[in-house]
Amino acid sequence: MTHHIVMWKFKPEVADADKPKLLADMASHLEGLVGQVPGLVELHFVANPLPSSTHDMALVSVLEKPEDVAVYSNHPAHQAVANTYVRPYTCQRAALDYQD
Repeated sequence: MTHHIVMWKFKPEVADADKPKLLADMASHLEGLVGQVPGLVELHFVANPLPSSTHDMALVSVLEKPEDVAVYSNHPAHQAVANTYVRPYTCQRAALDYQD
């Protein structure tokens, strides 16, 4: 299996009052990609990191094989979710992919 982990911070201009709804929207739409994207086996959105964390949220995905990361990244359903619910509100993206 291939694991794709992505972390983000909220953009500074995002109001604290808006963050809970934005996190809920990100979680529901990203997790809804399972079954839509070939090779995507599991997807978990982390909305409540510990205070010791360096980022505000994370996405932990499991894919069948390394090539599926590119399939996922370029899939129209993923692009629609990312462009609507994630990219407008986040910055400082960090990613790590690994296989076990």
